[in-house]
Amino acid sequence: MDDVTAFWQSSTAWLEQHPQLYMAVGLFVLLLLAWLSNAVVKRMLVRGLMRALRATPAGRDETLANSTVIARLANVIPALVLSAGIVFVPEVPEVLVAIIQNVANAFVILTVALAINGALTVVNTIYERRPDSHLKPIKGYIQVIKILIYAVTAILIIAALIDRSPVILLSGLGAMAAVLMLVFQDTLLSLVASMQISSNDIVRVGDWVEMPALNADGDVIDIALHTVKVQNWDRTITTIPTRRFITDSFKNWRGMQESGGRRISRTLLIDQQSIGFLTDKEKEHLQSFRLLRTYLREKQEEIDSWNSELREDGKAPVNTRRITNIGTFRAYISCYLKNHPGIHQDMIQMVRQMAPTPDGLPLQVYAFTATTAWVEYEGIQSDIFDHLYSIIPEFGLRVYQHPSGVDVRELKNVFASPEHAEQEEARPKSTDA
Repeated sequence: MDDVTAFWQSSTAWLEQHPQLYMAVGLFVLLLLAWLSNAVVKRMLVRGLMRALRATPAGRDETLANSTVIARLANVIPALVLSAGIVFVPEVPEVLVAIIQNVANAFVILTVALAINGALTVVNTIYERRPDSHLKPIKGYIQVIKILIYAVTAILIIAALIDRSPVILLSGLGAMAAVLMLVFQDTLLSLVASMQISSNDIVRVGDWVEMPALNADGDVIDIALHTVKVQNWDRTITTIPTRRFITDSFKNWRGMQESGGRRISRTLLIDQQSIGFLTDKEKEHLQSFRLLRTYLREKQEEIDSWNSELREDGKAPVNTRRITNIGTFRAYISCYLKNHPGIHQDMIQMVRQMAPTPDGLPLQVYAFTATTAWVEYEGIQSDIFDHLYSIIPEFGLRVYQHPSGVDVRELKNVFASPEHAEQEEARPKSTDA
């Protein structure tokens, strides 16, 4: 033991005679201690802690297992060793000691800030796994907290590097408030918009929104501080500034999806020249329609009762009420909708005439399907109108359509037919007086 002490004293005395070598040896020893502390912390403590954590239910979570929060915090130990040990290294200039301590302190502040932000990311990821997370997303708030942490970290790092109190830097921010407001204008507006969207429940992840001004029509897949991502039906993604959901008008289809029914609102254009009263033969034919038997019986009883009160005036058909084909068709559609399994029977159903147009008389079908799924909705709507277009001739009605090339060709064939030529020949010729 005495020999070791004597060797240490002689080595120290020799090194004191060579200041630069003495300082180099001291720095080497300090770096070796920092490396050893890093190895001990990461290879033993961190790995042991992660193994112990994996033995718990929380440790089996993939997000927590892949998180770098603990590994980042482990980097603090070597920096603290350098900051505390540099003062014991001989012959080191005070300026160099101050620089190393300041840089180490700044590194510690940055590492802690990155670890906190990593922890916030893990918190948001775990929160998004909750079934109701889309109702109250916290991603925007997490981003605001991260921005605040980065801002405070930047101030503390600068204060640590220049070895000044952070209060001095904060006192100078008052003069820069206008500049900061201008620089962070979008962030502040987005923050206010995010708070309003969340508190008023304007938009959720999974909502179907439609914003024609930005050509957005699809499902909301992400709500962040600055942007809201909408995946359109053509699978493209539109990125919309968050504040636009406060300043601009848009349509949210969530109410339709939650109601359980989707609206059908479509018109049949009826040729007005085909509208008229039903003859006895037509009534007899329509009596074979199961959906119309009750309507025709009750309607006929009502009309007969009304006409019987006319007495002598009732002998003229012009004074009497009669059943029309358009009214009977409306009744048929109403009965058809009430018996259709794809129509929501607890929501409004209506078949009405709209104002006549040059393209015919619009007969609007207004109802709600029993599903909100897009494909099923379109299938139900198409099946209904397939049936209505096919059965409308049974009522003596015609659907209006502009003349097409086929119509013109048939008209040409009529004029070119021998029957038409014979009719022209048989027509009396006008003579001049």
